[in-house]
Order: sequence, then structure tokens, then C-alpha cells
Amino acid sequence: MSSTELPETRTAAAPHTPRTRAVRVADGEELRSVALPGLTLTVRARPGARAGLPPALYVHGLGGSSQNWTALMPLLADHVDGEAVDLPGFGDSPPPDDGNYSVTGHARAVIRFLDSGGRGPVHLIGNSLGGAVSTRVAAVRPDLVRTLTLVSPALPELRVQRTAWPTALFALPGVSSLFARLSRDWTPEQRVRGVLSLCYGDPGRVSEEGLRHAVEEMERRLELPYFWDAMARSSRGIVDAYTLGGQHGLWRQAERVLAPTLLVYGGQDKLVSYRMARRAAEAFRGSRLLTLPDAGHVAMMEYPETVAQAVKELIESDEADGASADDSGRS
Repeated sequence: MSSTELPETRTAAAPHTPRTRAVRVADGEELRSVALPGLTLTVRARPGARAGLPPALYVHGLGGSSQNWTALMPLLADHVDGEAVDLPGFGDSPPPDDGNYSVTGHARAVIRFLDSGGRGPVHLIGNSLGGAVSTRVAAVRPDLVRTLTLVSPALPELRVQRTAWPTALFALPGVSSLFARLSRDWTPEQRVRGVLSLCYGDPGRVSEEGLRHAVEEMERRLELPYFWDAMARSSRGIVDAYTLGGQHGLWRQAERVLAPTLLVYGGQDKLVSYRMARRAAEAFRGSRLLTLPDAGHVAMMEYPETVAQAVKELIESDEADGASADDSGRS
């Protein structure tokens, strides 16, 4: 474990919170629960098209889940053996025992999972909050990351877009409970359409079936007693990470990432400013940059084929560099 990672407290694994609705599992996916010290994680697997493919791990954003990767994972199954994790308190993973929803807390959960399964180094792919988490993992545990792909990563901005202010306000004490009371009469479909308008460049790209699945998932989440708390604490974790300086600052850690990196930014992103693409490209050494003018905050859901092609090129380049290094070593 790198000495740059903050100290942690290990406690007994949390019991899985009972649920009344089953989580959707798409054809070809497998769902399992992994018990670790202090937390239990639900992992969605999309096995590779053949044996021996390198492992990949997908990390979702704030309010999301492993289902956010269902469109992308099969497109990469000919290159990687994929797994997507539900971060603590999201998807089908119960809250962590210590209630730590900081970016560092989520990063520790990812690190513990990778260490426990011995799957590293992985092709690590993160979106939004998951992008910040993945940046921290790649910086403090470079041995666990083979390549890094970040889709609209939640890295600190000095001038946050007005459309992103609600996320920041959600981090204030009492705001989440107030919003829960004010919105108690909203239907799950109204909530989902609001999320889609915030996260998609064009919400019309969501199919009727996709909308139905999203509404069903929203209904399930609203039944979870910790739903609003997880949202509020994770929002607070992002805001806190924005103010963290020194060696633990996210931009400082971005500069320390050694893994080949792909950055994906959407021109219609209402949560992470498109203008941050240039700064990110400068921070991550030798990185590749894919900009999608019509995409919003979740390009891997809006334009999965385009994102998949860019990830494939990153992986193939990494494999070619590895083969060249082996040849040089033998020579």
C-alpha cells in the first residue's frame, strides 16, 4: 500500500440491507456480492469473449450504479474481462460500516476489492465521481492500474457551471432531507426525466425500454432507507475533495498517474465543464483526449460505440507497447 494513501479504519463487514425489489441484470451479465472488511460490494460481471483476456473494472458516478456500464461492457468484451462495481451505498451495495463516502473512502473500497481478488493490474474506467475515485486509485496504487479511462471525471474546477450548483448544494447539511420532503410527491418517472435532462446531451437518445428500466431502478432505490444519506454524503465528499490540497489534491495526483490515460469529455455536459478537457489533458502525462460535442455527462451511455472504440485503441496501444518492451528485453 502506498504511503501516500490516508490511514484507514477496518471494521467488520456490514450486513446486506434487505430489499424488496430485485436489481436488473442484463443478458450476459452476472451479479455477485463480495464481503470485505467494513463493507460489502455488489459486482456486475461481463465475462470476456474468450479466456485469458485482461481484467477491467468500471466505476460509476454520483447517484449511479454498475448498470451505467451495461451499454459499454459488451462492446469491450472482445478485449477485456469486465467487472463493474457498485460503490458503497449505491446500486445494490449497502452503506459502509464507517459511513465514509469521501473520494478517498470510495477509492479504498476499490483498492480493497482489487487486492482481495488479485485481479490487478486492470484497465480502470471511471465516470464523474468514479473518475475522481479512479484517479486517486491510479495515483496511490499504480500497480493496480494498467490503463486509465476517465469519462467526465469530477476533478476540481475553480468556476463551477451553474447547472452543477445543485450537486454542490446537496452537500450542505439538511439540504438532502429538505429536498426529499419537497419532492415527495414526484413520481419516479419525473425524477428519472430530471436526471436524464441533467446528464444527457440529448435525453431523446434514451429508448422507451431504457426509460422503463431507469424508472424501475429509481423505484427500487427510493425504497432504500439510506438513499438520501448516501447521495448527500457522497456529494459532500466531492466538494471536500475539491478543497483538498497538497499531495492528496486530485490535480496533484493526476500529475502522478503513470498509466496510459484516455480522457472523454462531452460538449453538452452540464455537470463537468467542457473547458476542463484541456487542463486534464495537460495534467495526465501523454494522455489521449476524446471530445464529443453532442454528448452530456455520461458519454459511455449516450455514445457507447464511440467510447468503446477509443478504449479499444488505448488497450491495443498498451498491449503493443508491452510487446515491444518484451522484445527489447529479450534482445
